[in-house]
Amino acid sequence: MAKTANTDSDFFGFEELLTEEERNELAWIREVLRREIKPIANQAWDRAEFPFEAIETFAKLGIAGFQFPEYGDGFARRPLFNGFLSVELNKVDPSLAVASGVHTGLAMGSIYGGGDQRQRDRWMPELVAWNKIGAFGLTEPEGGSDVAGGMRTTARREGDEWVLNGAKRWIGNGTFADLVVIWARDEADGSVKGFVVEKGMPGFHASKIEGKIALRSVQNADLSLENVRVPEDNRLQNIENFRDTAKVLAKTRGNVAWQALGVAVRAYELAREYAVTREQFGKPIGGFQLVQDLLVKMLGNITAMFGMVTRLAQKMADGTAGPDHAALAKSFTTTRMRECVSWARELFGGNGIVLDYEVAKFFADAEAVYSFEGSREMNTLIVGKSITGQSAFA
Repeated sequence: MAKTANTDSDFFGFEELLTEEERNELAWIREVLRREIKPIANQAWDRAEFPFEAIETFAKLGIAGFQFPEYGDGFARRPLFNGFLSVELNKVDPSLAVASGVHTGLAMGSIYGGGDQRQRDRWMPELVAWNKIGAFGLTEPEGGSDVAGGMRTTARREGDEWVLNGAKRWIGNGTFADLVVIWARDEADGSVKGFVVEKGMPGFHASKIEGKIALRSVQNADLSLENVRVPEDNRLQNIENFRDTAKVLAKTRGNVAWQALGVAVRAYELAREYAVTREQFGKPIGGFQLVQDLLVKMLGNITAMFGMVTRLAQKMADGTAGPDHAALAKSFTTTRMRECVSWARELFGGNGIVLDYEVAKFFADAEAVYSFEGSREMNTLIVGKSITGQSAFA
């Protein structure tokens, strides 16, 4: 007689490291996402449209304030809890998870970490409430991995204003954001500075990037800045050079590792459910050795990923996590995620390429998660420098 199946993708029970209060809050968030976001996610992805009704749900959940308690509900969530939250968001829809992450991690993180108190008080409350939406403009048409040294967007001081010229590419939320943090090189001293560009400023234009095969609901944009005049009050006062920008990226890179875990978990869950319900040759395909082998390899990857990101969250909490830790986590988890979604799609056979079975979306979205926030190769070089003391960057 067959034993009762263990359907838990968290096979070793990492969620048990959360407090009871944290687990209860996570369960509530999970249910709200399942009820309000999941029903609209696939159609929005198929149409490559952003479902703006999701913003109301995110505001109700209060997730924009979790990392900034003084502007949220006053209760600081631990990095471990925020990691599990990322898993839940990505299990429901990676596109909306990315849109949320751009807003809360990149845009709000830049303003909170790079702005002075006056600037934080000016913008953070509206961003926490989702009354204004943020975006982050770093990547350029000719500068991805090399954007630090090859940044072409410029800033020129003229009295109490700065004049920005240049272009940015792949800017999530860029088509509708109210505030876009633009990184530009000061013509006077060559240092990189951050500026909050507001919707409607003359000379600032955004156009949607079409034809994407991944994260289709994310409204990525090409941005152009033609003599955009930004007041000095909109220059992030605590940003002195690109190293300050890198501090923001190091934090969000760790979140991408959790995001990769969420994508892998959902692909595994879909594959396991399909394996025990899809019948061929007179029985569920989950009873065949080769299918079980795929599922177990996926579960092994997921368990290893859980272990790495959990430890990363613990190190973030105690202040011992470095950029190399985040880089290794991002590189490792996105590689394992890519394997998992590939095996999941393989298990579905022909059904794995249509949106009806959902796994196709995660298979496609994984390619974007694998690429952004530093490619595997660039993150490898960050870790390589850490462990050898030798820089292999070109």
